[in-house]
Amino acid sequence: MRKFISILTLFLAVFTINVVKAQEQVIDEVVAVVGANFILASDVETQYLQYREQGNISDARALRCRIFEDLLFQKLMLNQAELDSINITEEEVNQTMDARFRYYIQQFGSQEKMEKFYKKSLLEIREDFRSTVKQQIMIDQVQQTLVAEVKVTPAEVRRMFNSLPKDSVPVIEREFEIGRIVKEPGISKEEMEATRNRLRGLRERILNGENFNALAVLYSEDPGSAKKGGELGFVGRGQLYSEYEAAAFQLKRGEISDVIKTKAGYHIIQMIERRGEQINTRHILLMPKVDNEELAIAGKLLDSVAVLIREKKMTFEEAALKYSDDPGKISGGLIVNPNTGNTKFTPAQLDPKVFAIIDKLKVGDISGPISLLNDEGKPTVQLLYLVSQTESHVANLREDYNDIQEWALNKKKGESLDKWITDKISKTYFRISPAYEDCNFTHSWELTR
Repeated sequence: MRKFISILTLFLAVFTINVVKAQEQVIDEVVAVVGANFILASDVETQYLQYREQGNISDARALRCRIFEDLLFQKLMLNQAELDSINITEEEVNQTMDARFRYYIQQFGSQEKMEKFYKKSLLEIREDFRSTVKQQIMIDQVQQTLVAEVKVTPAEVRRMFNSLPKDSVPVIEREFEIGRIVKEPGISKEEMEATRNRLRGLRERILNGENFNALAVLYSEDPGSAKKGGELGFVGRGQLYSEYEAAAFQLKRGEISDVIKTKAGYHIIQMIERRGEQINTRHILLMPKVDNEELAIAGKLLDSVAVLIREKKMTFEEAALKYSDDPGKISGGLIVNPNTGNTKFTPAQLDPKVFAIIDKLKVGDISGPISLLNDEGKPTVQLLYLVSQTESHVANLREDYNDIQEWALNKKKGESLDKWITDKISKTYFRISPAYEDCNFTHSWELTR
């Protein structure tokens, strides 16, 4: 049965594919045409290489065939999205990319580590993903429309679960629900002014004839662009910090901005070239540093907050709302798993440092203050609170009804999607390479050769 495809699964696949592309070169040739879209040999091979990185492969040919058929499904839905003239706004693309990149920066450990791996700035990496993400959103919208009316009743849930052979009943992994209270240590006015002054000094040196590129290489704290003289490449509106964008779009070719403040730090910007609503700029970024005294102050405050919670003078939710700098405080401080969209995490989905703390807590316990980097790679002090925990166990209707209901619903959605695919295959132009004629496909794609 065809598994229900989610946009997150697609994005994760694309991300890991691009990681493999950064490591191993593959050869391109068109191996399938689906409507107006095509599949390259490299599309198949890079996914295969990613699976190979994860462990042993018992049947390489079968895996390549399955990957190829997955891509056929995706291109078929993309073709339908184009026929339906689905319009995706830049805001939708940016929101999806923001969510995903926050997660992947966390997986790398910091923005700097991700930029170092790709040898590109974050803005350049985002630009590389932009068209792919837009296509994924289009595919997701088609899919959501196709299964929007699919529902599952309690009787169907029980029937599906009871029909499973005993050795096929899934095992529920150990899971945690975690709350957090985050303090972002303040930066002293002296440090901020000192940072601005250093940047003003660099700007003055450039105006007096020194080379912007050379100074960016030497001093910029944006690791992705510094090695390229601060150049970011062409980007459109909505892809930069709003303050950066507002200043940059007002510059003339070669002109240098005053010092600009964004969430990343302080910048000076030089306009290289503008093409309509796209600009290519270079910049020097300096980031004011959090000193140990500010970290200590934040730690002392959170230590007092933890005592209030332990002594039941304040609930965790109340404390999060009052003291946390995290936007999630309005939802009780619960951390949302970007991989699933819910609030449950398996051990493998947690930052190892977070898991090391949580693993020692009992439900209802709160940690002491710990130093952790936020999604932007900046230092914070946090309290972690273990809201709930389930041990690994064989699924049952009493404890795991919601999970089983989701499985049953996805199974029914998959069946509905299969029917649509069977119908669309007979109405869509296909050309599939003979290289895949030996594949044992789920659907009769071979009839369209």
